[in-house]
Amino acid sequence: MTVNVVVLDYGSGNVHSASKAVEVAGATVTLTADPEKVAAADGLVVPGVGAFDAVMKQLNQVNGHRLIEQRLIAGKAVLGICVGMQVLFEHGVEHGINTEGLGQWPGTVELLKADILPHIGWNTVQPPADSRLFSGINEERFYFVHSYAVSIWQLSTERGSIKPPSVTWADYKEKFVAAVENGPLSATQFHPEKSGEAGIQLLRNWISTF
Repeated sequence: MTVNVVVLDYGSGNVHSASKAVEVAGATVTLTADPEKVAAADGLVVPGVGAFDAVMKQLNQVNGHRLIEQRLIAGKAVLGICVGMQVLFEHGVEHGINTEGLGQWPGTVELLKADILPHIGWNTVQPPADSRLFSGINEERFYFVHSYAVSIWQLSTERGSIKPPSVTWADYKEKFVAAVENGPLSATQFHPEKSGEAGIQLLRNWISTF
């Protein structure tokens, strides 16, 4: 069965390397912001590089909030990468500018409390035991390039009538959220497309959830 994935083309960089990695992982990829194609795809990847505020402005120009929200209401898979993950939270604070995010999760993206920034390079992560994204790769290293992150997860992860989000953490002088799996919505702070075979396997794992 052919799996169709749209990589959202909204003006952010890194779309071509993300597209290539998803293809290597086994999907047919379309690079577009066409609402009908976004809605019809099996999966949607929202990449992002640069500043939170700039990415939000670019997303707003293609009605990104509605495109993502409509897919999630329909239970269709969405994967945010790097700043494409950060904008899923309520707020981002960079250089004193507080920008409203997409608000899928409570929380604020803020500057990491580290002596050397940005955090560039390979790092391990600590996924929960029930993670599907990290199945078989829970001890691998992944490639990060960022100075901002969410260090406080505010949504309950307690088990109740609804399956709680699975939150994966990493450490760079402080703990920060490295990935989230929340029903059809998933995201990674690191770049799977730059993380070698481990990153490709993570994308395969994501595709397997469709």
